[in-house]
Amino acid sequence: MSDRSWTPTSFSVENQGMITHTMIVSFDKPLPDAELDEYLTDIEEAMRGTGLAQSVATRRHVPIPGEEAIPALIATAIVQVAVADTETLAKAFAAPGLHEVIARWQSRHAYKVAWANHEPLS
Repeated sequence: MSDRSWTPTSFSVENQGMITHTMIVSFDKPLPDAELDEYLTDIEEAMRGTGLAQSVATRRHVPIPGEEAIPALIATAIVQVAVADTETLAKAFAAPGLHEVIARWQSRHAYKVAWANHEPLS
């Protein structure tokens, strides 16, 4: 989501059935616990506010010693959203309220996001 060139139409929208959108959120600098809690609450409320999510879950990353030496995007938090299909996912990410939350947090704290859209894992 931090890539401003992404739009809901930048992927093929095929009605595939239940989709889970898993985001790995990585803030550039550590956030105080209260601010990370606020971010997670804001994102969860914004996703639920679209009226399109069947479920939303947010969690903090659980760090392990030495992971900072790994040359990869290391999460600060994980966000998972379940929707009916890819068309619904595209509609959810087009919701103005969600863009407002993302823009507000990007202006306060730089972060990167990696994501995967997949069928439910269980």
